[in-house]
Amino acid sequence: MSALSSHRSWISHAKKTLWLTCVGLVIAWSLWLLYAKLRTEVAADPAARELLDAGGFWLGLKIIAESIGRSIGDVPAAGYFMAALSALLAYTALAWYDRIALIHLNRHREISWPFIAACSFVTYALGHNLGASVLSGGLVRLRAYGACGLSPVEVAILVALCSFTFAYGTVLLMGFVFVFHPEVVQPLTALVPTLDLPPQAIQLVGGVLIGLCALYVLGSWRRFKPVHFRSVHIVYPRLHVVTRQLIAGPLELTAAAGIIYFVLPEAGNPGFITVLGAFLLSFSAGLLSQTPGGIGIMEAVFLAVLPTVAPSDVIAALLIWRLMYLLIPLAVSLPLVVAFERAQLRRA
Repeated sequence: MSALSSHRSWISHAKKTLWLTCVGLVIAWSLWLLYAKLRTEVAADPAARELLDAGGFWLGLKIIAESIGRSIGDVPAAGYFMAALSALLAYTALAWYDRIALIHLNRHREISWPFIAACSFVTYALGHNLGASVLSGGLVRLRAYGACGLSPVEVAILVALCSFTFAYGTVLLMGFVFVFHPEVVQPLTALVPTLDLPPQAIQLVGGVLIGLCALYVLGSWRRFKPVHFRSVHIVYPRLHVVTRQLIAGPLELTAAAGIIYFVLPEAGNPGFITVLGAFLLSFSAGLLSQTPGGIGIMEAVFLAVLPTVAPSDVIAALLIWRLMYLLIPLAVSLPLVVAFERAQLRRA
């Protein structure tokens, strides 16, 4: 029995090591692709090309950083203002995720909106930055909502429903982007050759995604029987819960993509739908890979999907997005965690 347990432990460790190695290779490849594109852009200036040819890797990084810094400085104040409003709207919608789950559990009357907003804010600020958002988000919510009287099972349902709301919004928006703007996938064939599909096939995939979302609404409306999978029982939420999910999920994702859209330059800007499509594809890939903030992966996808925008402007927009959507919320969330724990100690 001990040998069998040791063998299983070794297999589990090997799988984890293999997965982390693959993720690391993907990040390294994405960062190198990013460096190559930025170096090519900077080298368009003859004087900069001479410096790049004469210097080494670190000088190249310095020149590239200066180029990105100029792009960040060129963003107008109105762009920063609209991006900040988009970030605020995105985190408001994320708090709505928790509220919707509490409505499903019929526990929303016991917990105030400010507490829900603070808990959701800390959850997503930590999850987006640290990776493994379901695990880290579950721990934060278990601590916070447990103090409000929710059982571990209720917190697990809340985490699952919040994750589903995000996934539902992603699938729904991606379906509409594929149907009405299928050409957004074509530039990605350089990264993933298997995506070299005709527009009709992309539209068909989009139609299937929208159909799945519609089936979920129909199941809630017509009260389909619960889905049983071994010991897991999936019950369709009530229609008023699904209606809220139908709004909250797309709202959060649209607002998050708006942060990037509003700080991109007008020259070469392909429009909001293309930016939204790039964001959905890259952010989802980043979450699936569990890389903190989707580092490297988002840059590679955006550079491929937005070829008409200068690479330094794309990277500048993504840096501003990381600042407003990831780093500032993380900095604000840490004092909230300390204040909550101090309050719990006083209460104890």
